[in-house]
Amino acid sequence: MEEITGIFQLQEWISNSDNIVFFGGAGVSTESGIPDFRSVDGLYNQKYKYPPEEIISHDFFFQNTKEFYLFYRDKMLLLDKKPNPAHLFLTELEKSGKLKAIITQNIDGLHQKAGSENVYELHGTIHSNHCLKCHKYFDAEYIKSSDTIIPYCDECGGLIKPDVVLYGEGLDETLLMKSLKAIYDADLFIIAGTSLVVNPAASLVYYYRGNKMVLINKTENAIDKKANLVFHHPVGDLFRRLHL
Repeated sequence: MEEITGIFQLQEWISNSDNIVFFGGAGVSTESGIPDFRSVDGLYNQKYKYPPEEIISHDFFFQNTKEFYLFYRDKMLLLDKKPNPAHLFLTELEKSGKLKAIITQNIDGLHQKAGSENVYELHGTIHSNHCLKCHKYFDAEYIKSSDTIIPYCDECGGLIKPDVVLYGEGLDETLLMKSLKAIYDADLFIIAGTSLVVNPAASLVYYYRGNKMVLINKTENAIDKKANLVFHHPVGDLFRRLHL
């Protein structure tokens, strides 16, 4: 009964809001078959030659590029995945004019694949890659179809690096400021599928100044007590029960 009451409340807030901002993490994409990092069966709890946290770091990329790309190709360069009901609902919400921004920690590009346009990718994207020598752009398909494990530029032979933010690298300051402003101005703020432990991205949620903060996550996290409405539920499954 309490969950049903909460869904009715969320539905009412969505209906009466015209400046909604969505902040999402890995849990938004797990229903599309993309693994997260911190859950019981997430990447951090699987056994690899090196810890995943180390593999997806700036220093590891340059010191052990082959091992980086073996992991990246297997676990992160997932181009066949499709948007799930969470992505699709947000696209419709954006088209209605209610949703002003999607701020995501994900790098999979599924929000854009679903049709969303105003997406702030805090940690970059697998769909953009650049040669470190001549700066030529390459799409994800080029990386996927490379004859060698480590992809090289077809013009200068330089090493290609994905435009994803690795551990030890800073976030884009302009993107951070846009995200901060969007959160600050929101009348309804929905946070979903994130453990809120990766900073500085996670710290952005504390800039919300309204009284309609909604948290959707399968497990509890540090911001549960701050949120005005909490659902411990898969994101897409919950969004299936909402309408515009």
